[in-house]
Amino acid sequence: MIEKQGKMEVFQVIRDNQTGVLYLSHSAGYGLGLTVMQGPDGKPLVDKDFNVNESFPRS
Repeated sequence: MIEKQGKMEVFQVIRDNQTGVLYLSHSAGYGLGLTVMQGPDGKPLVDKDFNVNESFPRS
């Protein structure tokens, strides 16, 4: 969390629990931005500890 001139800015990394893809969220005042995080090859970054079978066990 960063505070600039009395305005709060928040950066968060959010993980999609179905795919493991990571997103960067930035909010400042009343605005919010969300973008997919990319690796050097341009592909979406996936949480290295993500395991779809642990997140959504099959019955």
